[in-house]
Amino acid sequence: MRVDHVSYAAEHDGLQATAERLAKLIGVDPVDGGIHPRFGTRNVILPLAHERYVEVVEVLDHPASDKAPFGQAVRARSEAGGGWLGWVVAVDDLAPYEARIGREAVVGNRHRPDGVELRWRQLGVKGLMSDPQLPFFIKWDDPSLHPSTAAHTHVTIDGLQIAGDPARVRDWLNLPVDQTSSVIDFTFVAPHGTPGLLAVTFDTPTGKVTV
Repeated sequence: MRVDHVSYAAEHDGLQATAERLAKLIGVDPVDGGIHPRFGTRNVILPLAHERYVEVVEVLDHPASDKAPFGQAVRARSEAGGGWLGWVVAVDDLAPYEARIGREAVVGNRHRPDGVELRWRQLGVKGLMSDPQLPFFIKWDDPSLHPSTAAHTHVTIDGLQIAGDPARVRDWLNLPVDQTSSVIDFTFVAPHGTPGLLAVTFDTPTGKVTV
C-alpha cells in the first residue's frame, strides 16, 4: 500500500483555470486527463515524481455524476468553493478491503486524449464522503499506464496535513498511516474539528510549496 495521488476539486472558475493555477504554483505542466464516463467527472493530471500525481477534477452535467459517489463528492466540494477533496492509496489486492468495508470495488476508466484507455478499480469513496480524513483505495489494471508517467518532473509530495485522528485512519487502513509512504510527512491537526485533507506540501526545485 502506498500513497498514489491527491485529488483537488475544481474551484468556481472551472477545471482548466484551477489546474493551471495549481500547476504554476508547484512548477509542473498540466496534462489533460479525459472524462470518467462512469462517474460523470473529468480531470487534469499534474504528474509528480515517485509515481504520484495531483488530480484536478470537476463534475459534469451528466446523470452519472448524480448516481456515482465520486461524482457526488466532487460536486459537493466544488459547490463549497473547491479545494482538496482527499487522498488515495494504491493497493495490490482490494479483496481484503472489500471484506473489511463490506462493499465491492467499482470499475473506473477514462480515455486519454491519445485514445489510450486507463482502467482501475476503486473502493471507499463513500467512506471519504462520510469522513473526509479517510483515503480511498485504488488498484490500477496496468501500472505501466499510471498517470504519473505523463511527464517527467522532480516535484514530489513532501507532506499531507490532515484534520482528523490518526487512530481513525489507522483503523481504516489496517496499518499506521506513515507506512503508506516512507518519504511523505503526515501531520494530523484538529482531531475534534471538521475532518479532511487540509493542505499538501510539495518539494519543488525552487523550494517547498504548500497548497
